[in-house]
Amino acid sequence: MTDTNVAIIGAGPYGLAATAHLRRAGVEVRVIGEPMSFWQNNMPAGLLLRSNWTATCIAEYEGGLSLDSFCAATGTRFGSPVPLDRFVAYGMWVQQQVAPDVDRRLVQALETGPGGFRLTLADGTAMSARRVLVAAGIALCENRQAMLAGLPSELASHTGDHRDFQRFRGARVLVVGGGQSALECAALLHESGARAEVAVRQDHVTWLHGGKYQRMLGRYAGLVYAPTDVGPMGLSRLVAVPDLFRCLPRRAQNPLAYRSIRPAGAAWLPSRLTEVPIRLGRTVVSATPRDGELHVTFADGDTQAVDHLLFGTGYQVDITRYPFLAPGLTERIRRAGGYPLLGHGMESSVPGLHFLGAPSAWSFGPIVRFVSGGWYTSRALVRAIAGPSRLRAAGAAPVPARAGQAP
Repeated sequence: MTDTNVAIIGAGPYGLAATAHLRRAGVEVRVIGEPMSFWQNNMPAGLLLRSNWTATCIAEYEGGLSLDSFCAATGTRFGSPVPLDRFVAYGMWVQQQVAPDVDRRLVQALETGPGGFRLTLADGTAMSARRVLVAAGIALCENRQAMLAGLPSELASHTGDHRDFQRFRGARVLVVGGGQSALECAALLHESGARAEVAVRQDHVTWLHGGKYQRMLGRYAGLVYAPTDVGPMGLSRLVAVPDLFRCLPRRAQNPLAYRSIRPAGAAWLPSRLTEVPIRLGRTVVSATPRDGELHVTFADGDTQAVDHLLFGTGYQVDITRYPFLAPGLTERIRRAGGYPLLGHGMESSVPGLHFLGAPSAWSFGPIVRFVSGGWYTSRALVRAIAGPSRLRAAGAAPVPARAGQAP
């Protein structure tokens, strides 16, 4: 039995950010998980990140772990939008800086134990921890349409199932969804030689402005746009302060959160979709395999035969999908739908059990669905676990000489 003060399940951006700040504050931390696994295994090759330069930074956008620091330390140069492979390399570099001792074994079971929690790893090793921070991400929370359950994977799948779209060369692929995931995957499919088409339920596609208004505002842009890059003008500043956002009544939080994360495509995508048909007001209601292809029926009664149906319908948080949570533990966690209800420091109704990232969105707003939400989360954890006096110790480290290109 190995003992630790804080065990962090997950070594993605949130797990690494929490590790960085807690260790700076002098907290003993054990990190368990495969670094950047979601970004390496559930994102298609060639993807570009929609977030701007600062918002793509892990743990801090100014300091020793920022993208600028990564570029300076490695001699790497790239611009925005940040390519997926560069982000993964950056994340692995952050891991080496803050958690070179990461334990890459999977957690098979988490349950309460004497003085805190008991974790059982894949090889049967047991570990006890006074606190556990769950930063396990959303890979297991794909928002799969019910019809996917009865369809063979060679005919229907979710965007999170693919790293490479080359297998679809020459195939007719219908992509369902009107957000960044669906639209960018349609572009990647087209560029891989597939005959891609997009079905959007809404009667329009929302395209982002690509920083146009920030450039117009110049030095005053910071007054209405936060470095976190989540939400439109003005609202961006509100959602960047979760302690303020969560003070709003729920009837105000829900529409403001949706406005901040509504389905939309990046400004640099339309030029890549000029040869990809985008059908508006198209809702898929059924799909039937027949003679090696899929016959899709829409709400208006129209039908279409395709070789593959790809759902770009995002993710729906449900912590009961985490297989390592013991049933008895899950039952003790107060929830709203699939979201845990969290207090200060992202602590759940089970004392000492915290949830980071997208699962904390119900309690802390839309910012925690994105990489930049890790800045707030990490400081909130230091305040709750180490005490407010340790916040300064957990602050940003000096920035090395700039070598990267940050538009």
